[in-house]
Amino acid sequence: MPFISKIQRQTDYNRFPPSTPIVIDNGASYFRIGWAGETEPRVIFRNIVQRPRHKSTGETVTIVGDHDPALLKYFDCTRSGPRSAFDSNVVFQFEIMEYVLDFAFDRLGANGSRIDHPILITECVCNPVHSRSKMAELLFETYGVRSVAFGVDAVFSYKYNQLHGICEKDGLAICPGFTTTHVLPFVDGEPVYKGCCRTNIGGYHITDYLKQLLSLKYPHHMARFTWEKVEDLKMEHCYIAPDYALEAQLFQKGGKEAEYKTRCWQLPWVPLPTDEPPSEAEIARKAAIRERQGQRLREMAEAKRSSRINELENQLQGLEFLSQQLGQVQEEDIQSFLSETGYASKQEIELTLTKVTQSLRKAKGEPKPEQAENEEKADSCTSDKYPLINVPDNMLTPEQLKEKKRQIFLKITTEGRQRAKQKRVEEELERERKTQQDEERRLENPQLYLEQMHTKYKELYEKVEQRKRLKTNGGHTNGSSSGGVGRGERLNAAQRERMRLLTTAAFDRGKGEDTFGAKDEDWQLYKLMGKDNDDDDDGADEDEAELARVSSRLQEIDPTFVPKPEPTASQPATTEVPHVRPLTKEDFQIVLGVERFRCPEILFHPNLVGIDQVGLDEMTGVSIRRLPSKDKALANRLTSSVFMTGGCSLFPGINERLEAGIRMLQPCGSPIKVVRALDPVLDAWRGA
Repeated sequence: MPFISKIQRQTDYNRFPPSTPIVIDNGASYFRIGWAGETEPRVIFRNIVQRPRHKSTGETVTIVGDHDPALLKYFDCTRSGPRSAFDSNVVFQFEIMEYVLDFAFDRLGANGSRIDHPILITECVCNPVHSRSKMAELLFETYGVRSVAFGVDAVFSYKYNQLHGICEKDGLAICPGFTTTHVLPFVDGEPVYKGCCRTNIGGYHITDYLKQLLSLKYPHHMARFTWEKVEDLKMEHCYIAPDYALEAQLFQKGGKEAEYKTRCWQLPWVPLPTDEPPSEAEIARKAAIRERQGQRLREMAEAKRSSRINELENQLQGLEFLSQQLGQVQEEDIQSFLSETGYASKQEIELTLTKVTQSLRKAKGEPKPEQAENEEKADSCTSDKYPLINVPDNMLTPEQLKEKKRQIFLKITTEGRQRAKQKRVEEELERERKTQQDEERRLENPQLYLEQMHTKYKELYEKVEQRKRLKTNGGHTNGSSSGGVGRGERLNAAQRERMRLLTTAAFDRGKGEDTFGAKDEDWQLYKLMGKDNDDDDDGADEDEAELARVSSRLQEIDPTFVPKPEPTASQPATTEVPHVRPLTKEDFQIVLGVERFRCPEILFHPNLVGIDQVGLDEMTGVSIRRLPSKDKALANRLTSSVFMTGGCSLFPGINERLEAGIRMLQPCGSPIKVVRALDPVLDAWRGA
């Protein structure tokens, strides 16, 4: 409805004289209010009230009717859901009804607490006297209305359509409403309330049933199935099947007709970016980028090497000049000369000169001198640097003995560092040799080399994975890898052997006097326990290093290669990562097939939702049998004018289905005609 300002509403309200009645259609689903004599109600809204609390201020606000979902982010609706004043189709919560009437009169334009107009308000068939008296009390005491009139909504709709020639004076009014369905017979234009009947099924149950079916069918989209959206789906797509069993068989078999009757609701969906394999142009572009990066790194390394060579040459020249000057200095002035240079002795200067010379040769890439020459120089340097090592102890003073021990320690440490350095140099040369051989094999046959590298990577990965699995589970690969694994199962073979030796020694030696160590074979226990049986660990380190090298090499030569993730303790190697299928457009489609006619079928078979009552077609027979008059001609006149009103009468096919159901219950040849109201939703207000 178009927006009307409050000033405009008050102006329109004041235009009507106090004698003009206000007409209210108080339905369980929608509330309609307007002025008598007009063709349309002024205000229409859902007959619900919600009282959420504001998130920032904590103030409780009252929301009547439909609300804007965008505003709900400012309110806490977890403790207060939508509430209705109706129990079934009878008003019983008059506190909520007062909120609804306040909102309705305000939207109509009333600017005071008093309503100076007569009111005509609708109610259900056979409304209890208590509910009617409470409603009258609310209108008189709270709003001070002049007079109140009550009427049945189905009667108003029947009378309105009778004036337009839709139905006859004698007939049956069937009103499937929001929560209940009524059948009311009319004789000579007047309702016969003794013949009316009611069943507790209506549009609310249809919407709730459709919501349940869709939620069970698509549990991942339950948030999409709001009450308002399911209500729209119901009114737009649901229909009444002429024969429920045949329609269900049609959808069970499938085919073009079932596909034609199926509806699809597409939810918002954005396709994920596809991971397509790189093209040849992309591979060439990445190779060119890597080549440029490699060239840049080589240039940086060359510049760094040149700077290093210049620095070493300057340092070598300074040391040579210092050695020449030292040779010209007399023996007694050497210490004073060295104290100015920062060196402790002439041997230290010569050792530094040797190191700088070796570093310069290495930086320039020159071949190293012969091993014998190096050993000779090393021996001479050692004899000069550690002069007390070869001197007998009986020829040394206590201070010299201490200095000799220190020199021995320094010599052993230096030799150890040199051996480790030599080993690293040899390993580096070996790696360079392997890299050169790999490059030659790759250039000779790139495809074969790539396949071999992939095969080697797979074998190494499985080997490392198997070793980690055995180390984690202790060789028990049949069961689960998590939970119930004792410490003994986590030990490897060598650790279990040590545990066995300790346990055996404890049991054997704990029986009586402790004589351990009396025999020579007792000490073999320490040798067995100290024996290095952890060769597997060294092999594991070598395999992991080789795996890392192969993985790095594959990343260099194969742009499409993706290394496998290394298994961790929280995710063992035996745990398989579940394959998640990427979501597609079909995953965001809500297909309405059998639900289209299964949900409204509860109007004719309420037992589908657990309500043990009769359907619409059987209700007509019950209503006719309740009439005081058993005239067959009257029954024929009633069935010849079956009038449908209410929101649920808008379902396509309901007239034909109801006519077929009544025909099966009435005698053969009985005239049966089912008509629908001009406007099943608003005709009750218009008739009032």
